[in-house]
Amino acid sequence: MSAWRDRFSALVPRVAVVAHDLLMVWIVWQGLHRLRFGILPNPPEMPLWSTEIALVLIAQGLVFWQVGLYRGLWRFASVPDLWNIFKASALGLFAIALGLALYNRLELVSRTVLVLYPLTLMALLGMPRLLYRAWKDASSERGVSASVRILILGAGHAGEALVRDLRRFGTYQPVGFLDDAVRMRGTKVQGVPVLGQVSDVAEIARETAAKLLVIAMPSADANALQRVVIACERTGLPFRMVPRLADVLEGRSLPGELKEVAIEDLLGRKPVLPDWKAIRHWLGARSVLVTGAGGSIGSELCRQCARHGARRIALVEIDELALTTTEAALKRDFPDLEYIPVLGDCGDPAVIHHALKLAEPEAVFHAAAYKQVPLLEAQLREAVRNNALATATVASACRDADVGTFVLISTDKAVDPVNVLGATKRLAEMVCQSLAHEHRTRFVTVRFGNVLDSAGSVVPLFREQIRTGGPVTVTDPDVTRYFMTIPEACQLILQASAIGTHEAIYTLDMGEAVPIRLLAEQMIRLAGKQPGRDIAIVYTGLRPGEKLHETLFHADERYRPTAHPQILQAEPRHVVATDIHQAVTAMREASQSYDCDRLARLLREAVPDFTPESMPEAAILASPTVVPFPARVSRKI
Repeated sequence: MSAWRDRFSALVPRVAVVAHDLLMVWIVWQGLHRLRFGILPNPPEMPLWSTEIALVLIAQGLVFWQVGLYRGLWRFASVPDLWNIFKASALGLFAIALGLALYNRLELVSRTVLVLYPLTLMALLGMPRLLYRAWKDASSERGVSASVRILILGAGHAGEALVRDLRRFGTYQPVGFLDDAVRMRGTKVQGVPVLGQVSDVAEIARETAAKLLVIAMPSADANALQRVVIACERTGLPFRMVPRLADVLEGRSLPGELKEVAIEDLLGRKPVLPDWKAIRHWLGARSVLVTGAGGSIGSELCRQCARHGARRIALVEIDELALTTTEAALKRDFPDLEYIPVLGDCGDPAVIHHALKLAEPEAVFHAAAYKQVPLLEAQLREAVRNNALATATVASACRDADVGTFVLISTDKAVDPVNVLGATKRLAEMVCQSLAHEHRTRFVTVRFGNVLDSAGSVVPLFREQIRTGGPVTVTDPDVTRYFMTIPEACQLILQASAIGTHEAIYTLDMGEAVPIRLLAEQMIRLAGKQPGRDIAIVYTGLRPGEKLHETLFHADERYRPTAHPQILQAEPRHVVATDIHQAVTAMREASQSYDCDRLARLLREAVPDFTPESMPEAAILASPTVVPFPARVSRKI
């Protein structure tokens, strides 16, 4: 009974709207004819109801329904709705003319009426809708006297759409816009005045009693956004921003959501725009396997594969909680795909052979690795075993299983390596090169710099230090790093994989390096505090294995552009496959006996450009237990 009552309650307003529209059709048809024929000395008889009028109502009503006039709501009537009404009126005129031509050859139908009919009907149908919306909007504004007063920075399309959304919710009251465009001065957007420039935000916020600032500039570059954020910080008011369209499309933000300004929004480099068509063409309907699938890069890589056409994803992960969490998130967001979780160490040949047999992948993304620079300086055996020997195990298994593409996720630290992380990742690259000519499997290496918000990276470290009141620890006031976001890194991996070269090393043109000191200051300001006053910045000195500035390109690797303007392809340096295979075999033996001295010697021989910079040469040959480092700052920059 309740269901029937609900359906009836929902049907009544729609029936009323249909009745209103048909009444307007009757009024227009009758009124125009009476006006037209009323000037004649002997006007013809015009009954209030006739077969002709019935045909008019039926023809116009069917057109209204077919055009979809009743799918919208009067509450949100707008200019597109007026266009839809005009289109329905014009099409209705043709339907009426056709029906009456067949019925009575348009007898006593005025040609003048036919010309005026669509415009008059649009006015009588559109006016009540717009008046109803204006009344509802006014009612909402009268009811938001206690709402949060907000000042919007940016009077473009995003700002205009934001005002409409805020009025529907009724919990916020837009009091004004700020915009630097001269043509906007003194104008109104959706009835909200443009009060001044962005630089005037502190004074205007005080005059309007604003309680919240909203940055509606989703297309602004990093430099412009930095200036806006600095202006907002001076007011002492909380501020949010409208998300970029790319963030909404990728699922990182919800439509209409106001998000906090993130540190990646302020970095001075435009994000990479992938060629999604090429990626989907390469990835579509493929089975893929991801090692380290529970990590920051691995889990996002799984999401990107699921979003862009993979049919099956095998997840190899040694951490049971990370594996469970990642699988559950994928099943929630992409329930139609097939998932194969495999718990185990990808460096174990039995584990990787088992995973390859279950998944039968056409592409394997090797994301499993240790990456904490200071920690690995003191854990040489595990760094070699997990970063280099496990890569050799997975790459060899993929070659033997005839996997179409093997993708090694490497790092810019493999270029002129000065630490154990860089040396072991460079050795992993060399292992892939040594296998590339032996079989049909494509071996692709992708290098990128530091990844924002990845596990153990500098951003979550700074965020936690700011949360606890500081100090924020920076290794050196001059240290710089190249940064990219987690989704951007994964898009680079997929883009490089889709290019199609049999053996290649790809790197991203990452623009300018970011001073870590500036990164720390910006994060402190985004937290609503002032560097040096509310949160101290302490310089601790470079840690073992670190250097001031990273290198993206090796002098002997000739780089050339690819189909993607921001991805460069390096010409791999020559390696002797037999030497690499012998080095891997010797390292396995040294690893099994935990012989760190021999491992250090073998690593230096296998990677001749490995030159430790921040520690004496003897340190890397020593036992790992004698290389001290502060555990609380063991995360990498």
